[in-house]
Amino acid sequence: MTVKTDQSYLILAWAWVLGFTLFRLIYANFFLLAPDEANYWQWSRYLAWGYHDQSPMIAWAIRLSTYFLGHTELGVRLPSIIAMAVAALYLVSMAARWVDCRAAFNTALITQAILEFNVGGLMATPDGLQAAAWAGAAYHVARAYEGQDWAQWLASGIWFGVGMLSKYTMVIFLPAALGYGLFSPLHRRRLASLRPYVGVLIGSLMFMPVVIWNAANNWNSLRHVAHIGGINEALAIHWEFFGDYLASQAGLLSPIVFVLGLMAWLAVIRKGYPAGNWIYPYLVYTSLPIFAGFALLSLHTRVYGNWPGAGYLTAAVLTAALYGPRPTRVFTEKKPILGRRLWPWAVGSSYVITALVLIQTVWPVLPIPAHMDRPATELGGWRELGLKTYDLVQTMPNPSRTFIFGLNYQTASELAFYTPTNPQTVSINRWSRPNVYDYWWKDDDLMGWDAVGVTYDSVSHWQQLNQVFEHVDPPVKLDIFRPSVWSSDARDQKKPVKTFFLYRAYGFKGGMRWRPPDSGDIRAGS
Repeated sequence: MTVKTDQSYLILAWAWVLGFTLFRLIYANFFLLAPDEANYWQWSRYLAWGYHDQSPMIAWAIRLSTYFLGHTELGVRLPSIIAMAVAALYLVSMAARWVDCRAAFNTALITQAILEFNVGGLMATPDGLQAAAWAGAAYHVARAYEGQDWAQWLASGIWFGVGMLSKYTMVIFLPAALGYGLFSPLHRRRLASLRPYVGVLIGSLMFMPVVIWNAANNWNSLRHVAHIGGINEALAIHWEFFGDYLASQAGLLSPIVFVLGLMAWLAVIRKGYPAGNWIYPYLVYTSLPIFAGFALLSLHTRVYGNWPGAGYLTAAVLTAALYGPRPTRVFTEKKPILGRRLWPWAVGSSYVITALVLIQTVWPVLPIPAHMDRPATELGGWRELGLKTYDLVQTMPNPSRTFIFGLNYQTASELAFYTPTNPQTVSINRWSRPNVYDYWWKDDDLMGWDAVGVTYDSVSHWQQLNQVFEHVDPPVKLDIFRPSVWSSDARDQKKPVKTFFLYRAYGFKGGMRWRPPDSGDIRAGS
């Protein structure tokens, strides 16, 4: 373990992380919930041991947070803000313990700069919670390998369990940490003890309620994960999605940080790190496998950019330790000159990119075409839509027997959050895909009721709705314009950023559940 040379850097690192956490606590109040955030908030109103799409921890955490803060944007996002702060402080502690305090400050600098970490620390998704678990497990496993302490193995198991309850990709951490031990001459003997396996057992037992829930629900979560992993597609290896995968990683990390991360992995594989410090290969084992695994998967199917995100946590420590400014020269042979020169550009460009995205989200100052402005297209108009929907419900013959619906879970969830009184809403999944609403509503619950619904189409959706209602009025159009900081009138924007169509429907006939397009779809079950 390296002797700390300057404790002030460690103090500054903690202050840097806590300062950005305070910023997120304030900033989180300034923009509306994204559709997935609203969906996870809806989960929190239907607490369960499992959900169709993912593990349940995000729902439990939001339920606790909103109990104290109410159904507000900050109430929904607080768990992710806290979780990402916990993750960053664990990473800082890893750098301080096994490298030096200056590396700890470099770690704080880069983690708070990267766009992906800021998104994970602001948006209410499972990624932030998994980040805390991954970083916590990585720290305590390293401590356990170092000292074979029962407490460290038990803490590792608990964090592994928390991660599994947060996001299924946490399972990758287990073979990654085990792989380090198996191939480490210094620490291989630790695996001959009972202690690591007790930790794994604890984490696995924590996850067992999710397994039991899935078994009771036809393994629907497993089917969903298999579907998005491309199991329904013919087995083929091609390059169609590989470039998209690399581009998404470069975009979320910032291009120079992504290059530095690749260089850091390669440097350690080539033994280009301080001799005798085992933490460098350990950081590779707990970061590279998840990136490489999804890179391989992208040769078969499309991979979402956030899927390998947990791996970049310990990769950030590795990059900061190898390439960040250091008080002493620790390399005697292979000096990472290029990486050291790229470091300030990597950190600086990351802060610039993150700042521009955060500013654009709340105050659209960049001249981006409306259809390419993702914050505007995803976040804009939900509160306005909720108010309009509420007004239409009051015009129905019997508002108390009128339900609110969308044709996908995103719209239904946003309507639940932004319609006054936060009503229970419905997703009519018949023409889209199965989701959590299939567990909450049956046709018999609403048979004969009237409804007000929202879609994005004025022709095909009207025809579809007439299949499940006795009668549907022509839609009411609601244009959403991107607000402009350069004009007092948002409608000076020539084209709406999106358009909603609101329908008044009468006499629900049934047919809300998803109908598989073919019997071979793995989501269809038996």
